[in-house]
Parts: sequence; C-alpha cells; structure tokens
Amino acid sequence: MAECIFCKIVSGEIEANAVYENSSAVAFLDANPLVDGHTVVVPKGHVERFSDMDEETAAGLFDAVQKVNDAVLSGLGADGTNIGLNDGKAAGQAIPHTHVHIIPRHVDDGGGSLHSIIQRDDVSGLEEVQEKLVNYLDG
Repeated sequence: MAECIFCKIVSGEIEANAVYENSSAVAFLDANPLVDGHTVVVPKGHVERFSDMDEETAAGLFDAVQKVNDAVLSGLGADGTNIGLNDGKAAGQAIPHTHVHIIPRHVDDGGGSLHSIIQRDDVSGLEEVQEKLVNYLDG
C-alpha cells in the first residue's frame, strides 16, 4: 500500500533502524520506544490484520520474532520480554499493517504483564467461550 508507513520501511523508502530480515519479515527498532530495545517485526507484504495472514507469512513472521526475541534477551541482557500484537482498532492497532512488538523487560522495571491491559468482571464462563470457539473452528 502506497500510504502505509511499514510498507515504506520495507521498500526502503523510509529509513529505519533495522536489526533483522528474512524472506518474510523485517525487524526494526520502534521509532517511539517504550524502553531501549523495543523492536517491531512486520511482514514484508502488506497484511492489515493478523487474521488475514497466510500460514507461510505467519511462519516467517514468527521465525523472525523468535530470533529477534533471543537477541533482545541475550544481546541486550533483558530478563524477559513482552511480545504483543494488536489486531484491529479495538485492540489498539494504530498502523493498519500487522506488526509484532518485542519489549525488553527487566526485574523490578515497574511494568505489568499482558494481563494488565484490560480487566473485566463480567467475563463469560470458560465452557461457553470454549463451545463458541470450537464450533467456529470446526466450521
């Protein structure tokens, strides 16, 4: 897509601090990092939603995520990482091109877990949710 900032980074039209590339994905430092080493991994082809991604692209994307995550842990000495993907506007996806955030974490850095993103008291029972998902997946 001509107006997509991530597509422009992939094509080289916009410079980014790239750290890794494979045949399916490019990883670069986030331009507005939450912490030092905050990295974004994007598929080379424009895919707006993760749910629209084909299996081969998803495999290549997550191969890159795994390699970059190891680099963040070992190369930067992080104690852990949060790996996150916002899929759709309701989930906070600001750029309509699938991207995975790798955020270095350190013991006692004051940050929360992924469970701190949203808290609700009115969630459904596990069996009800399980049935809906299984029915959808069984098609």
